[in-house]
Amino acid sequence: MKQTLIRGAKQGLQVTWTLSKVIFPITVIITILQYTPVFDWLIRIITPIMNSFGLSGEAAIPLVLGNSLNLYAGIAAIVSFDFTVKEVFIMAVMLSFSHNLFIESSVATRVGIRWPIIVGIRITLVILSALLINYFWDGGKSVAQYGLLTHHAQSPEGVVAITLEGFQTALISILQLAAIVLPLMIVLQFFRELGWMDKISNVVAPFTRLMGMEKNASMTLVTGLTIGLAYGVGVMVQAVQQDGVAKKDMYLAFIFLVSCHAVVEDTLVFLPLGIPVWPLLLIRLTTAIVMTSVIGYFWNKSNKRNRKEETEHEYTYNSI
Repeated sequence: MKQTLIRGAKQGLQVTWTLSKVIFPITVIITILQYTPVFDWLIRIITPIMNSFGLSGEAAIPLVLGNSLNLYAGIAAIVSFDFTVKEVFIMAVMLSFSHNLFIESSVATRVGIRWPIIVGIRITLVILSALLINYFWDGGKSVAQYGLLTHHAQSPEGVVAITLEGFQTALISILQLAAIVLPLMIVLQFFRELGWMDKISNVVAPFTRLMGMEKNASMTLVTGLTIGLAYGVGVMVQAVQQDGVAKKDMYLAFIFLVSCHAVVEDTLVFLPLGIPVWPLLLIRLTTAIVMTSVIGYFWNKSNKRNRKEETEHEYTYNSI
């Protein structure tokens, strides 16, 4: 038992270090940039596009912050303005698909996933969802009631204070990462050595097969669904190394999780904003399942056709 604990802790430290090399510098840079003219420049560019999504120009601020930092930064910006229920709902759907875009897309490269694919899928989902909601939903015209949420953030002043906040934010992010990844890796190590991983895989297997994946990708899905994409990458890294998850299945798992990771937490955080969260949850789940199932179906079909052609070619060659 002690050796299992040590092995799990070593895995956790290794994964934490691997992800920290991505998360720390990006968090520092983004945190500092939000207090520079760069953010104002981005907001001025995005503001004219907001109207096509049924949003006012001020919506550019939470969208930029939420995509560059995290959901909480986006929510903090939302409560700083008087948006309608429809505007808040549209922003909630958009941010649920593409929050923390830089970090979560960068860590994808740690398991061999090409970040342009992840970014492309997330941005496409953001645009389509916003356009469809704006076009088909005529309600939500009343001003959103934010409950007990208020915006109390006080901006640091001066280069030193801004830089210190950047490093402080990055350090807190790494500590949060370690607090989640370390115990998770230890638990997974026990699960593997006790044979519980196979049982979990068998339970989730029908769901993974529905989306074209093998059952050994189940823990990747479960982890990403519960604790999120950035933290879940730790399990994904280990899954590739130890569980033999194929690259195709890892891509399909990421395609599913970019639209539906941390499904409980990322849905509940919008509850105090006075919007209907059940539709938000259903939109994320339905989009993830349908999109991954369709891509998985055609991917598997293409692989079978290629294998068949290779077999026929080999048979013809041997006959000659």
